Amino acid sequence: MHWILLTTEIQLQQIIEHSAARPQVIFKHSTRCSISSMAKNRLERNHQRPPSIDFYFLDLLAHRALSGKIAAVFDTPHESPQVLLIKNGHCVYNDSHTGISMEEILEKSGVV
Repeated sequence: MHWILLTTEIQLQQIIEHSAARPQVIFKHSTRCSISSMAKNRLERNHQRPPSIDFYFLDLLAHRALSGKIAAVFDTPHESPQVLLIKNGHCVYNDSHTGISMEEILEKSGVV
C-alpha cells in the first residue's frame, strides 16, 4: 500500500481540494497503540486497494496539533486509530479502532 505522509496543514488543504476529483482517506495512527497497528495492518493486507483513492498516513504522536485541526475542520471526534473518508471537501465517513475496514472505505467512497 502506498501511504502519503500527512505532516502539514498545507497538505490538509490539498486533500480538501483534491477530494472534489477523487476520494481521499486519512488514517490517524498512534505508533504506541497495538490496536492502531492492527488496524493499519488490516488496511495494508487488504487486496482491494483501488488506485482511484489517495491514502494519507498521519503519525499522531509526531503531529498531534494537525490531528486536532483535522478533527475541527471535519467536525469529527479525535480518535486513534481513526480513518476519515473525504469527498467533495467533506468527511462522509469516519470510524475508529476495530471498525476500520477497507470494505467500508470502498463502499462509502463509491469506488466499489
